[in-house]
Amino acid sequence: MSQHPTATALSVNLNKIALIRNSRPGNYPDVVKHGEICLAAGADGLTVHPRPDQRHIRPQDVYEISALVGAHQGIEFNIEGNPFAEKVGNFPGFLQLVENTRPHQCTLVPDSNDQLTSDHGFDLKKSSVQLEPIVRHLQSLGIRVSLFMDPDPEQISLAKDLGVERIELYTGPYAEAFKQPGSTFDTLFKRYYDAAAHAQAIGVGLNAGHDLNLDNLGHFRKVPALLEVSIGHALTVDALAMGMHNAVAAYKKLCTH
Repeated sequence: MSQHPTATALSVNLNKIALIRNSRPGNYPDVVKHGEICLAAGADGLTVHPRPDQRHIRPQDVYEISALVGAHQGIEFNIEGNPFAEKVGNFPGFLQLVENTRPHQCTLVPDSNDQLTSDHGFDLKKSSVQLEPIVRHLQSLGIRVSLFMDPDPEQISLAKDLGVERIELYTGPYAEAFKQPGSTFDTLFKRYYDAAAHAQAIGVGLNAGHDLNLDNLGHFRKVPALLEVSIGHALTVDALAMGMHNAVAAYKKLCTH
């Protein structure tokens, strides 16, 4: 298992900046300004995950980040979230937000409206029929579709059958196991490695995200053909000590070496 030589794109998730802002009235910290800092530090894209309860990213943020990315050539905008989240109050519904802003990539995630954070991938044996028209619609708008997935080759094959361009491996279990190296971690990491190799073999692009940080990201990049990582929580925590620009630069370095 040798490190793949190709650079991995870094997409910075701005949710936790919005969470801090929402703890008080006003617009401080400014999510858009922090997005600008991330891009100036070398981020390849920005990610938002709007939820109906608007506990972090709000609809207006989605529009403003879309405009920010649109002003920077070569930068990608990724919106992730529950494709079945409907209109609630002034939340227009997840798919409506995506349609209105036309991101480069839409990452569909099977989380419920009241879920604290995403913690599992799609079971496409149960949800392919519901997802298929959504995937087709998004693709008709010129949006690349990615599915949040567990490291299961059978499920990844079903994602291929569904016609999505990419999957995003849920790396929460990897990050937790990384804290205690040993045979259990080695077995788990082999699952991720084999899942990545399978995605590569069948022509599905590979993204990854959840709890990746400065300690465990370098090792995870040993999986084959890792195109993009989406990182928010750990990067925001590191920014408290390092500053946002320095934190993004540190993650970017791990993505390119």
